[in-house]
Amino acid sequence: MNCSKCEPSSKRRWPIWFGIVFVVVAGMALWDWRSGAHQTPKSGSERTTASDAVRGVFETELSHAYPIASPAVTGTRRFELRAAPTEVQQFDGRMLSVWAYNGQVPGPELRVRLGEEVEVQLKNDLPQPTTIHWHGVRVPNAMDGVPGVTQDPIAPGDAFTYRFVPKDAGTFWFHPHVRGAEQVERGLYGVLIVDDAETLPYSRDEVWVLDDWRLGPDGEIDPRFVTRHDLAHDGRWGQVVTVNGDASKRMTVHPGERIRLRLVNTSNGRVYRPDFGALSPKVIAVDGMYTARPLAIDGFDLAPGNRLDLEIQIPTDAAGQIVAVVDRFTRRPFTLATLEVEGDAVDTPAFAPPSNLHIPRWAGATERPVDVTYVLNAQRGGEHGIQWTINGKPWGEHSVTQLAEGRWVRVRFQNDSARLHPMHIHGQFFKVIARNGQALDDSYFRDTVLLRGRETIDVGMVPLDWGRWMMHCHILEHADSGMMTEVQVGEGDTTPSRGEH
Repeated sequence: MNCSKCEPSSKRRWPIWFGIVFVVVAGMALWDWRSGAHQTPKSGSERTTASDAVRGVFETELSHAYPIASPAVTGTRRFELRAAPTEVQQFDGRMLSVWAYNGQVPGPELRVRLGEEVEVQLKNDLPQPTTIHWHGVRVPNAMDGVPGVTQDPIAPGDAFTYRFVPKDAGTFWFHPHVRGAEQVERGLYGVLIVDDAETLPYSRDEVWVLDDWRLGPDGEIDPRFVTRHDLAHDGRWGQVVTVNGDASKRMTVHPGERIRLRLVNTSNGRVYRPDFGALSPKVIAVDGMYTARPLAIDGFDLAPGNRLDLEIQIPTDAAGQIVAVVDRFTRRPFTLATLEVEGDAVDTPAFAPPSNLHIPRWAGATERPVDVTYVLNAQRGGEHGIQWTINGKPWGEHSVTQLAEGRWVRVRFQNDSARLHPMHIHGQFFKVIARNGQALDDSYFRDTVLLRGRETIDVGMVPLDWGRWMMHCHILEHADSGMMTEVQVGEGDTTPSRGEH
């Protein structure tokens, strides 16, 4: 690996005492840095760099792309959530029995500014244990919400308080990590928005939460979860699709408006490919992270767990127009929502779109060896009759992958099945570098990537956050039947373990 420190040595010979002093001081500095690595950084000033001096070229490129530590705390934003059975007015206005946060589906939108500490007390009034996982948020490991890995499940009647300072601004969401296929399908999910410290003057900032619902003959949520049919296919797909709980979502906009629209896919298994017609929005963020430049939305699929932030500019002469937002992922397109352009034209805010100019190129990444391989497939067995596996093993029989904090790794997802698998890694962002052996140079990071049948995708990442992190398929039926494993990020001299198959 090329290294910024691998320079030819000078011909000048330094006194031996200088070398001794240098080794001692450097050793003390490294020990001091490592001894604090297990702790949650208190401010951005305490750890502001990726310690470029001990990292190679790829690691150094990453160190400028997003922060290593949380910013200095400017205050605390407190929220209370209660998970409980209830009834909500849904779809065509009738009442539907659900499980919900604070009696609403989607749950409350939690909105904070970068630099604010988030404190959320969750009260569990469900008939089964639960937790909250903060999807895409780089939280301290103990706040990640995975029972048996980072916390004990919250028993019915008990409460738990989550505390963390987000490291990144962006669009994130939260959901249980206990019996996710059931609890999320019943309505337990919400959105966490972390605004930039200084926000841009969009005409409006909207959130669309996409979900689908499988209903039984009685019009209620079908109580059959993790069925053999769902496991043999791409998870649970429902016959009713909603945007913010509305099956016929309509949004009124004004000519001239410049809108930031955040799309969040909370479905168990359904994938969306939204088409905005002539509006042609630009993608400015993927999975909460800004892109290097605005990108055309064509070709972007919104898999379970994914988020897309779009910038949409309404033409000043569009009054009276109706724009259907159509899903085109399946062979049967259908309308997700409708934009109605009404009223007089307003002034269009003028500013440069947000971007991340430090997305690493990682030139030559595909010439480096694969460090870890995850083979995705299914086998007979388990309580559901079908087990989805990673490297031939379901959750509980899995081997933990050891990754070195601060060391670039090439990870391969090899889908030996014919089904879809959106693979999600907790606590990490990564960049796709190859698809089916063809090198790619995506200009954005992500935390979830969709694999199609028989597809192989390579990603590059530099793990920064210590702890035990889940890696799993975000088709929740596949995860609940075994397609989960663990990644442990630790000391810098850890050798990446290679998946065997």
